[in-house]
Formats: sequence, structure tokens, C-alpha cells
Amino acid sequence: MTPKLLRFAPIYQERVWGGHALREALGRTLPPGAPIGESWEIVDRAEAQSRVAGGPWVGRTLRDIVERDTMAVMGPHWAAAARFPILVKWLDARERLSLQVHPPAAAQQLGGEPKTENWYVAEAAPDAGLLAGLKRGVTRAQFEAALRGGALEPLVHRVPVRRGDNLFVPSGRLHAIDAGLLILEIQQNSDTTYRVYDWGRVGLDGKPRTLHVAESLQCIDFTDFEPAVQAAGATAAVLAESAEFHIRRVPLAQGAELNFSANQQPRIISVAEGRLASDDAAHSELEHGANVLLTYASTVKFRALTPSVVLVTENFTSG
Repeated sequence: MTPKLLRFAPIYQERVWGGHALREALGRTLPPGAPIGESWEIVDRAEAQSRVAGGPWVGRTLRDIVERDTMAVMGPHWAAAARFPILVKWLDARERLSLQVHPPAAAQQLGGEPKTENWYVAEAAPDAGLLAGLKRGVTRAQFEAALRGGALEPLVHRVPVRRGDNLFVPSGRLHAIDAGLLILEIQQNSDTTYRVYDWGRVGLDGKPRTLHVAESLQCIDFTDFEPAVQAAGATAAVLAESAEFHIRRVPLAQGAELNFSANQQPRIISVAEGRLASDDAAHSELEHGANVLLTYASTVKFRALTPSVVLVTENFTSG
């Protein structure tokens, strides 16, 4: 029988800018010593495969599930050979990330994969912010001159953020995550990042990290000025709507229910705040930070055990 919910073992990634917020904020058990910047929660890539963490399918990879149980998990319009299209991550930005860009589809001649993503701010230090797009009126020529002079920061739009804020980051948008943030990133299944500037930092090996200046300049949208962050709110809202995915925020009072019927579409359920109960025996409780795949063939009922915020990612079934 097809499980209602699939939960996967996290894949932790060392990053020079990472820390220990996944342990402190989400109660995770992290590898000792190393700075952990990312937890890959749901991923179907050759170099990284999610494995089911519990229930009747424990140990199976997401790739195996999509190939062998296509209809029950993904629905009738999904090709068995098509990889799962969404990658879900937790990001712990103890330090500022590089200034970077992801390639749009039009830049595939560079050899990378297009990547559109969404950032939900789960925790934020008092002075934390996001860098996204350019300050209004900045030209490409000004940007390139500042890049040569090592003085890019004054040209990049920075906006303060707090817990519950959200930023949609389409491919081509110049961006960086500032220090002091814990972010739930929901993105296209891609691992292509072009770093244009890294603030003079060195990597875990003590050497400057590789930059991709030429590639970045071919991908940056130089008409993208001062994008707005969607502020935290107590009501339901659409956070992202694109060709790649649709994400909505669903606040739940304690005791409130969130129900899904079978044979609609697969969905990703992310517990951004609070704690949920479900009627899936293998995953009867989902804590803050949990991310699960709700399978196509399943009817599932959730109930908020505490005041909660759930992100529902859907409309990615056209692969």
C-alpha cells in the first residue's frame, strides 16, 4: 500500500558560512565539528538521493519511488523517467553567503541548470537582511566598474527581514542571504550557482572560492530593481506562483485542520512553525522543520497541535 506521507533522512552539507542553527532551532542532530550550512530535505539528483526515513518504504530512494510507483506517488501525467522537480533545503546562514545568480533557461548554453527558488525566513537576527536585485537606476556599466574595484555592496538592494517574511527569487535575480538567518528554501531541482562576488572570503580549505564572473554577467537581470519582500502575516497567502511551482502559506490556530483529498496532485508539506498531527500512522506527528511529500493517491488529514504555519508547495506536476 502506498504511504500517505513520505519523509526523508536529511542530507547535511558543510558550508563555510554555516553554523549550528539547525540543531538549536530545529532540534536536529548534526555531524560533530563541521559548520553545517544546508540540510537537503527532499532531493532527486545523481549526486544526492533522498532516502525514506520511516514507514513501509523505509530506505528506498526518491528516484526509485518515482520510477516504480509513478502513478500512486506522482499521478497519471508524470513520466517515470522524469526526476522529482523540487529540491527542498534548510539554510543556516551564520555568515553572509556569496553574491550570486542562477541561470535562466535562456542561458543553458553555459552548461548550467536554470533555478528559480523561494526563501521563507524561519528565524532572523535583529539586524538580518536579504540582498536581492540592484538599487534603482544602477546600470550594467556601473556594476562592472564596481566589480573591478571590489565595491559592489553599495549597488545591491538590501532589505531588512524578520521571522515569517518571504522572498521569491526567479532565475536571473542577483542575490545573497545575509548573516543571522535560518531559511527554508524551496527551489527548482538544480544545483547551479554562479558566484559573482564573495566579500573577500576564503573557503573551508583556506583558499579563495571560485568565482564565475563571466557566467554571472550573462545571467544577471540588469533591469531587476529593488524587489520587495512579502511581509509575515497571520492570514493565508500565496508566496510564490511561477511555471516551476506554487507555494502558499497556511496559518493554523491550535486545533485547526488542514485536509487534502486523494487523486489531486502530489504536494510538499512544510511545517514552518508549530507542530502538526496527521492520520498517517508512520508520521503521526510532524514537528517544526519537518518536510514531507504527500503522495498523489492519498487522502491526508492534519491538525495543528500548536499555533502553526504550514507551507504547501504544489502545481509542479507537469514534468
